[in-house]
Amino acid sequence: MTATTLSRPATAVPRPAPIARWLLTVAALVFCMVVVGGITRLTESGLSITQWKPIAGAIPPLTHDQWMQAFRDYQKIPEYRQLRQGMTLGDFQFIFFWEWVHRLLGRLIGLAFALPLIWFAWKRAIPQGYGLRLVALLALGGLQGAIGWWMVESGLSERTDVSHYRLAVHLLTALFIMGGLIWTALDLLTRAKTPFAKPAMLHPFAVVALLALLAQLMFGAFTAGLDAGYVSSTWPLMNDHLVPRGIEWLGSLWATVSSDPYLVHFIHRWWAWGVAILLVMLARMARQAGQRGPSIAINATVGAQIALGIATVVSGMALPLAVLHQAVGALVVASAAWGAHALGERRG
Repeated sequence: MTATTLSRPATAVPRPAPIARWLLTVAALVFCMVVVGGITRLTESGLSITQWKPIAGAIPPLTHDQWMQAFRDYQKIPEYRQLRQGMTLGDFQFIFFWEWVHRLLGRLIGLAFALPLIWFAWKRAIPQGYGLRLVALLALGGLQGAIGWWMVESGLSERTDVSHYRLAVHLLTALFIMGGLIWTALDLLTRAKTPFAKPAMLHPFAVVALLALLAQLMFGAFTAGLDAGYVSSTWPLMNDHLVPRGIEWLGSLWATVSSDPYLVHFIHRWWAWGVAILLVMLARMARQAGQRGPSIAINATVGAQIALGIATVVSGMALPLAVLHQAVGALVVASAAWGAHALGERRG
């Protein structure tokens, strides 16, 4: 590599297409992290690492003594004392692995975003108006790391699991980051084809559809955090009832709606159909706007997600199906962002 290659250009030379491809790559990494996060939750591995070491924590225990120290740290928390007394070191290493991979992916995503961002900024390749947005996405990624520890911390002292509210914040932030990366990449791809194109705007109907999807994702996180998927393994009825028995008043409407496992499962199960209708309408509007790609993606992911949701329930929360359900849920978010962008494009 020559000195000329490393030199900073005297004038700005925007490169929207390469930046868009980079952002889509980072979005794919965030998708992988969401999937690994689902595995971490479903295997109840999230509390296996009891300390937050952003730098040193990238290296796992390497010796038997280091493993035993990590195991002893885990044995101090309520999850071990109340639920996992007698587990072996091998069992601990299994759950440690998934949490470590989850955190390692977070670190890799940070590097995969920050280093190219610095490079593109140095080469003056970032189109005007996008620098602040990219920095904001980077900052949001850093905040997500802190949110992840905030979530884990909720399960280390008094609880045997993490707060389902904090779990929801953690998941929704990850999906928002992924959606933001995709939206910005699509803006840049449009600009690469049409240099005078303006950033897309949110269409009013897209706002409604995305807010409905946000609510569904939130209740999906509540369902996972409360283990509410296990309260019924029948469909369409829940234990032979449309409205399940077992719902308890928890002191306020919000507490009951957000924390009763039966009601949370019921809402997540049936709100899905309203969201599906809105997203199919969004797909149709995207097609009418001349965008077949997002239309196909929305219809395919929504159909697959409904089928996987039903299959996950009737399987008794089988791990592979539950992981696929979360993975396709993230793809629904990606396709919905694509469809919403298609409605709001401004090419001139």
